[in-house]
Amino acid sequence: QVRVVASGGGLVQPGGSLRLSCVASGFTFSRWSVNWYRQAPGKERELVAGITSPSGSTNYADSVRGRFTISRDKSESTVYLQMNSLEPEDTAVYLCNARSTFGIVYWGQGTQVTVSS
Repeated sequence: QVRVVASGGGLVQPGGSLRLSCVASGFTFSRWSVNWYRQAPGKERELVAGITSPSGSTNYADSVRGRFTISRDKSESTVYLQMNSLEPEDTAVYLCNARSTFGIVYWGQGTQVTVSS
């Protein structure tokens, strides 16, 4: 079964760090772009970061640039979102998707990130 699985969320204090994982099941992310989005209550879904294959080009929302880093493992089965210096405003459900060059899109389920003291 082809699917994308997101994990790694949790409760963290302001200034803390979390690492989210987006895992490909039944395929690999080779030649797929992978993107992390987030959605907070009452707000629109926001593109947080993305990475392409094979070039590895990355892009970030202005709100997270310099604090978050997106990367992938050598097997291209997992994409990570390292989140540092977390702020309460980063609280949201984080979702990942994979998009092929043919326009096929797989969404993973969300993982909750809560930044609170």
